[in-house]
Amino acid sequence: MDTSDIVSLAEIKAHLNITDNDDDTLLTDALEAARRHVEAWCGSFDEIEGAAPQDLVEALKQLAGHFYENREATFTGQGSVSEVPFGFHDLIGPHRKWEF
Repeated sequence: MDTSDIVSLAEIKAHLNITDNDDDTLLTDALEAARRHVEAWCGSFDEIEGAAPQDLVEALKQLAGHFYENREATFTGQGSVSEVPFGFHDLIGPHRKWEF
């Protein structure tokens, strides 16, 4: 299953309210990185029968958006930063593959 089978470039652009094509390569790279990150926590999308669960699709969109908007490993800004409720970890939690 290709990442575009889960979230297409058009879908991530709509999610991020992007109308031009200038950053298509960056968005595609962000989607791939987000997919690898979700799969590291939850297992391969290829192992899922049928359509991917909507909460994992939303987590993929949120994380790809984060990677696109925050292209550096550090954050410098005003105020403080906190995780959005029902964010990435809340969405993937029910699908997480636990290893001990």
